[in-house]
Amino acid sequence: MNIVFDFGAVLFTWKPGHLLLQSFPERLPTPQDAANLAHQIFSHTDWHAFDAGLLDADEVISRTARRLDLPQQRLGALVHGIGERLTPIDGTVTLLQQLHARRAAAQGVTGLYYLSNMPISYARCLEQRHAFLQCFDGGIFSGDVKLIKPAPDIYHMLQSRYALDPANTLFVDDLKHNVETARALGWHGIVFESAAQLQSEMALLGL
Repeated sequence: MNIVFDFGAVLFTWKPGHLLLQSFPERLPTPQDAANLAHQIFSHTDWHAFDAGLLDADEVISRTARRLDLPQQRLGALVHGIGERLTPIDGTVTLLQQLHARRAAAQGVTGLYYLSNMPISYARCLEQRHAFLQCFDGGIFSGDVKLIKPAPDIYHMLQSRYALDPANTLFVDDLKHNVETARALGWHGIVFESAAQLQSEMALLGL
C-alpha cells in the first residue's frame, strides 16, 4: 500500500498557540487567548494564501499586523522563523523509517509520499535540515503548486504524478476534513492522534 503523510502535527510539531505565547506574552494572559489569536492568524484566508504560494511572507506579515494590531517586527520574526522551529516528532519519524525499511524489503509498503500545506520557504528549510525526508519517494508541498488541502485538485495532482491507485493508498493527516476529502476520492484515511495510534490503525489495514 502507498502511504501519504501530512507534515504539520504529524511528522513535525505544530503548536501555534505556544509560539504566539512566546512572541506576544503581554497580549495573551491565558492559553485560550493564545489559541484564539492562533485561529485568527493561521486559519485566515491570508495565511491560506501564504500556504498556497500566493502571498509571500512579508505581505502576510504586513496584512496580519494591520488586521490584528500586532507589532510588525515581532510578528515578522515569528513568521520568518517558523520553518526552523518545526521539530520532528520522534515517534512518527521512527515509524516512517520502519516503513521505509519495509518498502525496501517489499513487505507490504509500495510507496511513501507526503502531501502538506506548507509555504515555500518552510518547505525548503525542512528539506535542507532533515535527512529523514529522503525516506519519501516523492510528494507535494502546497506552496509549490498553488493549491492547498482540502481542495480535491491537490490530491488528484499527487495521485496523477505518482500513478497512485486510490484503493491502495492511505492518507494520514491530523485534520479530519483533510482525511474526509481523501476518503471521498477512494483513498483510505486515518486521522492522526499519535504515532502509537497510527501504528495500531495501520495494523488493522494489514500494515
